[in-house]
Amino acid sequence: MIATGTAPRRILVRRWGQLLLGLFFYGIAVALLIRADVGLDPWTVFAQGLEVQTGWSIGLIVVLIGAAVLLLWIPIRQKPGIGTVLNVLLIGPVLDLAMLVIETPEGLWAQWLMFAGGLALLAVATGLYIGARFGPGPRDGLMTGAHARFGWKIWKVRTGVEVTVLAIGWLLGGTVGFGTVAFALLIGPMVGVTLPLLRVPEPSRPTAVTA
Repeated sequence: MIATGTAPRRILVRRWGQLLLGLFFYGIAVALLIRADVGLDPWTVFAQGLEVQTGWSIGLIVVLIGAAVLLLWIPIRQKPGIGTVLNVLLIGPVLDLAMLVIETPEGLWAQWLMFAGGLALLAVATGLYIGARFGPGPRDGLMTGAHARFGWKIWKVRTGVEVTVLAIGWLLGGTVGFGTVAFALLIGPMVGVTLPLLRVPEPSRPTAVTA
């Protein structure tokens, strides 16, 4: 008897479930960080600054920023996966919906509690969608692509890009605070925990089983 493809199909279902759930959670997590109002990550500071200047919804701006970053993949010869494209298209609309129902809490302790919850959810969301193995987010792909194309160290590319967008976002009116520092210090170690736990394993090759 030949083993069926049940296991690979189950893994594929898990991958798609993780991808979509991760992107959904990511949008909610960013909304929590914004409403906490104690400081944001560099890219959200940039998006918020553009929101202040244009009056457009922050979700729309997140989509436009993601699409613009994706265009930068062309000269570094990166190819997006379906997860990369869905990252660009889905997080922004979820963020806009979440912003309609989440409000800034009263009291600094409650704001920091919301920030902590948003940061934890963001770490889980990142582990889910990257662990699904459908391709990196547009910003992560930009860093790894620049490293592969030009040999630049990833940490140098990341630092240079994020310092630049943070400075521009702050000048445009984005929120920078102690939460920005906390995000920079904590998100890496937190994703370092969630990603190995949530990474979908590679499917094993089907084997023949004799009755």
